[in-house]
Amino acid sequence: MVDSGLGGRLIVTIELDDRKLVKKMLNSQSMVGVGLRSPLALTVLGVLEYRPAHPYRIQQVIREWGKDRVINVGQRASLYRVIERLLAADLIQVRETQRDRLYPERTVYEVTDAGRQASRQWLLEMLRTPRQEFPEFPAALSNLLLLPPAEIADALDERVRPLAAALAELEAGLAAEAASGLPRIAELEDEYRRVVIKAELDWVTAVATDLRRGRMKWSPEALSALADARAVDAPAG
Repeated sequence: MVDSGLGGRLIVTIELDDRKLVKKMLNSQSMVGVGLRSPLALTVLGVLEYRPAHPYRIQQVIREWGKDRVINVGQRASLYRVIERLLAADLIQVRETQRDRLYPERTVYEVTDAGRQASRQWLLEMLRTPRQEFPEFPAALSNLLLLPPAEIADALDERVRPLAAALAELEAGLAAEAASGLPRIAELEDEYRRVVIKAELDWVTAVATDLRRGRMKWSPEALSALADARAVDAPAG
């Protein structure tokens, strides 16, 4: 049902204003990527630059290329939201609508010139500038004082097993890709993950060993006194 009254006009106005805001964010050098740039948005543009596709095919290609190891594409609803925002910003456009008796109607998208420009700008920004992220593991490490040393060591030992398995899988995959003749540029994301996982594995193993051998000691009383001293020295806010 179409609402031709004030409510309908208000909805249209909000949608138009939202499109204008998205385009303004894109065109402003100081605000490029705000609300638009994300790993998934960049990858969607990359897939569509390779070949026009409908959302389901985009998701398939991301998985076929192994990018789902570094891009969260598990929820198709998130993919649709990203596509809607890229469309509103004129970074992609509808190429055609496919109709088949065996499948629901599918909209095929293609990247625009503005989308190609945005994807390159986002990619360079991501490569140049480290971004502060808030992963779960460092947050857990910052609260270790809630646990006794033995329990921390047990938990870290359990973490070692999946890390070692992930490292072995990566090394096997890299060896297979190298043997297939795949150029190294296509393997860099896995090379990076291997280095990061190997470093974490070595560090976690060393910390668990230090905890078990009594090389890391603390007492609640000493920590409480230190916290109190810092609170006294901190400037009033």
